[in-house]
Amino acid sequence: MQTATHLDREHCVRAVQSKDARFDGWFYTAVLTTRIYCRPSCPVVPPKPRNMTFYPGAAACQQAGFRACKRCRPDTSPGSPEWNQRADLVARAMRLIADGVVDREGVPGLAARLGYSTRQVERQLLAELGAGPLALARAQRAQTARLLVETTALPMAQIAFAAGFSSIRAFNDTVREVYALTPSELRRRVPAGRAPGDSTPGTLCLRLPFRAPLNPANLFGHLAATAVPGVEEWRDGAYRRTLRLPYGHGIAALTPRPDHIACRLTLSDLRDLAVAIARCRRLLDLDADPVAVDDRLRTDALLAPLVDKAPGRRVPRTVDEAEFAVRAVLGQQVSTAAARTHAARLVTAHGKPLDDPEGGLTHLFPAPGTLAAIDPETLAMPRTRRTTFTTLVGQLADGTLHLGVESDWAEARARLLALPGFGPWTADVIAMRALGDPDAFLPTDLGIRRAAGELGLPSTPAALTARAEAWRPWRAYAVQYLWATDSHPINFLPV
Repeated sequence: MQTATHLDREHCVRAVQSKDARFDGWFYTAVLTTRIYCRPSCPVVPPKPRNMTFYPGAAACQQAGFRACKRCRPDTSPGSPEWNQRADLVARAMRLIADGVVDREGVPGLAARLGYSTRQVERQLLAELGAGPLALARAQRAQTARLLVETTALPMAQIAFAAGFSSIRAFNDTVREVYALTPSELRRRVPAGRAPGDSTPGTLCLRLPFRAPLNPANLFGHLAATAVPGVEEWRDGAYRRTLRLPYGHGIAALTPRPDHIACRLTLSDLRDLAVAIARCRRLLDLDADPVAVDDRLRTDALLAPLVDKAPGRRVPRTVDEAEFAVRAVLGQQVSTAAARTHAARLVTAHGKPLDDPEGGLTHLFPAPGTLAAIDPETLAMPRTRRTTFTTLVGQLADGTLHLGVESDWAEARARLLALPGFGPWTADVIAMRALGDPDAFLPTDLGIRRAAGELGLPSTPAALTARAEAWRPWRAYAVQYLWATDSHPINFLPV
């Protein structure tokens, strides 16, 4: 199943009848007789095929008048991998909607960020997904409301506005329509052992689902080994970091579990909940389709043993694209430890302080506008890299260069390469980890060339790039498998 536009009915029916969890989030099954929609792995007895119809998203199901199943809770499925493996208009729009742009800026704001008219954006979303941007944002608000109802003791009025609803009436009507329960009934259904509420105000404990398999070693190992003191840390089995969010700030603590990621969010403003969840999922690449990735990479006989040994590797990404670009420049031609030291100095001197009663997080990473105001002579780095740094942060600050979830990968890469001091490695590592391009490749990376030579793959950049054509569109994941042949701390889950 390659796109949501052309759902193959026969494959969908087979997935539902076999309760195949790999397809959760790829599509949803709407039952014509009960007017309920489910995830493919719903535990109930599958309906007769003639009573099934299929939709690419929960919003389309809701738009068509179906309500969410109370058994399988389809709104808690992993997100569709489609939106993280494509860079077309629909995929970029879906990433922006997940980041809360429609709620904050409306459909005109969404269209402006994409560079299209509102009519074009609405038409393409309706054609592929069966729902427009308002319906998609409404479905996300409903899911956020459910999370708040079930995991906090907040009054319903506060939940309504925190979830993004403009009124309590809209909140009540939407929850009742989507879940066939009132908000109070949803809260009463929470099991006795999981009473809502947390001892820390503004803190929520969630479970982030993913498609198995997931190998946490390189994912959390990379984040912990490159953590910037004050902004990130590994503590008590969790990766913790500060978040700059649209309405305030937050702290995320992410812990790998066998069947989910335990997520503890502390937010200064609960309106940021949906955005914080989306950014944590993106950071950990949780909406990936590891089966599709690994199946493609296994077609190379020299890569196959690496995949079979530890399948399900993800690409560690970021919660802030501009931050990662700055850190990539700081890390040019220096060790991981030196890059952390340079970043930590910037954070201490220019980051916004915050309190973390539970650990050692002290600051938000400085925003581009703050970094652009720094006197270049105070930067402890070679003059050429100082020029690269000041040019980058200056263009990020004034909007000449924009890096975000809506970025066109090819265009962003070209703009980065036009900057002084930016070569293919820096541009491609930003494309891979900040912009989320699943096909970004690093043939000049020393670790990649060393691993290639040890495996018997071509080790020169041109020859390796030619060999890697067969790995498309998943070359960024091949990078993770090649890096994993080294004994560097990025490849091991911290203890």
